[in-house]
Amino acid sequence: MLVSAKEMLQKAKAGHYAVAQININNLEWTKAVLLTAEELRSPVILGVSEGAGKYMCGYKTIVGMVNGMLEELKITVPVALHLDHGSYEGAKACIAAGFSSIMFDGSHFSIEENIEKTKELVAICNEKGMSIEAEVGAIGGEEDGVIGTGECADPDECKMIADLGVSMLAAGIGNIHGKYPANWAGLSFETLDAIQQLTGDMPLVLHGGTGIPTEMIQKAISLGVAKINVNTECQLAFAAATREYIEAGKDQQGKGYDPRKLLAPGFEAIKATVKEKFEIFGSIGKADC
Repeated sequence: MLVSAKEMLQKAKAGHYAVAQININNLEWTKAVLLTAEELRSPVILGVSEGAGKYMCGYKTIVGMVNGMLEELKITVPVALHLDHGSYEGAKACIAAGFSSIMFDGSHFSIEENIEKTKELVAICNEKGMSIEAEVGAIGGEEDGVIGTGECADPDECKMIADLGVSMLAAGIGNIHGKYPANWAGLSFETLDAIQQLTGDMPLVLHGGTGIPTEMIQKAISLGVAKINVNTECQLAFAAATREYIEAGKDQQGKGYDPRKLLAPGFEAIKATVKEKFEIFGSIGKADC
């Protein structure tokens, strides 16, 4: 059964570790993440961007697939299904479809409009027992056509949004979606610390987890980050493993063209990547705490 991300993130913040949000893109992705989480007894958040939602035939299809897997695979660790970088309309659609958590990305609105829309969605989520993430300061890079340069959020604006009753807060601290460029300046721990000082117990979220050095991630966790999003790294691992399989001609041996065989190396590569993230974030075994 899907759960809100609120309790798992409050435990993570108090315990100085982070829960991974692994974005899913198809059945293999979802199965790989769930099996790894169960095997390592780690709570996990399945992230779905609006683009991935369209690709996977809509939010109701995704809810049906995930709920079916939780039952069939006998998953007992806490799992949240979360809309990533949702529009106002997308958030409403995911609430109706049966997601257990949403992100409303109002970072491109004025702070006044961001507050107004966030307040409305907080009220709906509270009524339904769902968690809600808000964003202040655009995250760099590109995700579903939204491009940002890696801004640093204003700590005072972060406090204004946190005070609306959101479950978690994504604040730009120089992080970027996708691959990090060679000239990336790194995370602004000064900004993160200032946000943490003003928002107290609020779990903070780090987007763009792919490519951030381990020591930076662990420092961010020590400064209040309780949720870290990973997407690109799993995509790269899946693509590399699939390429290797095809370049070795294995798809032309016997029934190697069968999609169950063709996609198996990528599936294992996702599992290995997710395991590595759980280790770095410190969430292994935390499902039983």
